[in-house]
Amino acid sequence: EYQWKGPFYFIQGADPQFGLMKAWTHGDTDNGDDEWAEEIKLAEQAVQAINKLNPKPKFFVLCGDLVHGMPGTRWKKKQEQDLKDVLKNTDQDIPLVFVSGNHDIGNTPTRETIDDYCKNWGDDYFSFWVGGVFFLVLNSQLYFDSSECPELRQAQDMWLDEQLAVAAKQKCKHIIVFQHIPLFLSKPDEDHDYFNLDKSIRREIMEKFHKAGIRAVFSGHYHRNAGGTYKGLEMVVSSAIGCQLGEDTHGLRVVVVTEEKVVHRYYSLNDLSSQGIEKELLDMLAKQ
Repeated sequence: EYQWKGPFYFIQGADPQFGLMKAWTHGDTDNGDDEWAEEIKLAEQAVQAINKLNPKPKFFVLCGDLVHGMPGTRWKKKQEQDLKDVLKNTDQDIPLVFVSGNHDIGNTPTRETIDDYCKNWGDDYFSFWVGGVFFLVLNSQLYFDSSECPELRQAQDMWLDEQLAVAAKQKCKHIIVFQHIPLFLSKPDEDHDYFNLDKSIRREIMEKFHKAGIRAVFSGHYHRNAGGTYKGLEMVVSSAIGCQLGEDTHGLRVVVVTEEKVVHRYYSLNDLSSQGIEKELLDMLAKQ
């Protein structure tokens, strides 16, 4: 779909992370994740809310930390199976897009953990077109710590440069990126911690994205809503479908793409279920 066909929207979710809610309340985030009935309910509510939307979204992207269990941990396979069972009920006309998070491939990923993720959920980085808009899905863990697989980081870097060259040739309307870890949470020059990327890597990526004309980066990981801008590049951090670490509600982000801009709004699962998308956004979609 290289051609612009008019406004459309998609749904972004992040961190269903089956198992974190119990682990978090018990203060044992390394192995307290043996129950996830609460997360199953929330993920089911998210799928039901999306299925009811009219018009339908172009796709539903999940920005990482699909489950809480780290690679090789006891409950991971069961958590993944339960999430797949919930997601199977997504309307067949709404494609699912998966982004790898640190819990999916490990804080320090290896070739093995990434291969295992790819077998389960699809490629860890790829691109796709929707109605004249170019989307890039990145494996942000390779930017966070690629010490065990430097060659994979290198391969993604080369691929990304090639993709941005393609985008420049194709004259796409917008370029939008999905990754798990935010570049930054509110300010481009904030200090580095667990929830953002190292400053030197961040600067390099932000500059590359800015030069390529990337409009927005959507991520999760923080379990709170946050974000900011860098030279016209918007960093959008969405809170979780699952466990909340701040004051936000379990929710999803509705992202409307028009010819001029990318407009987004975070909805609680309850609001999206009961009221759907508000008129202001629907009006934007109606304008051809």
